[in-house]
Amino acid sequence: MIEIPQNSTIYAVTMLFAGIGIPIMAALNAGLGTKLQSPALAAAILFFVAMAASLSYLLLVEGIPTSLSAPPMPFYYYLGGLFVVFYVLSVTWIAPRFGIGNAVSFVLLGQLLSMATIDQFGLMGAPQTSLTLPRLMGLIFMGIGVFLVVRK
Repeated sequence: MIEIPQNSTIYAVTMLFAGIGIPIMAALNAGLGTKLQSPALAAAILFFVAMAASLSYLLLVEGIPTSLSAPPMPFYYYLGGLFVVFYVLSVTWIAPRFGIGNAVSFVLLGQLLSMATIDQFGLMGAPQTSLTLPRLMGLIFMGIGVFLVVRK
């Protein structure tokens, strides 16, 4: 097993690269969907590659699971995959028609609204972080920025 360091800098850099990857993934999958003339087939291929990568990570970093039984937990924890499918299918279909920048900009706006709501109320087990005036102003400025980016 591989030991992964635990610190805020590594978390921030990792999430920065994850954010960088979203428009790249959108462009690649939109191109694949266009070439194959099927956003659904492109999404299925993406998920196949993702499953292979996830299983490789699981085996290399965490090792073979000793138990496949999970402790009792709310059913909605398992629904994240539906959001991933919705995102991948929608961006694969819409990005070639609407533009990668436009599509990802509105994804960003949705993420801002969703994260503010999740943080404010501590939904789904997330730590609660109040929506203070400085945070609200930051969200408003980021929202304005999204609209300035997509404005032609």
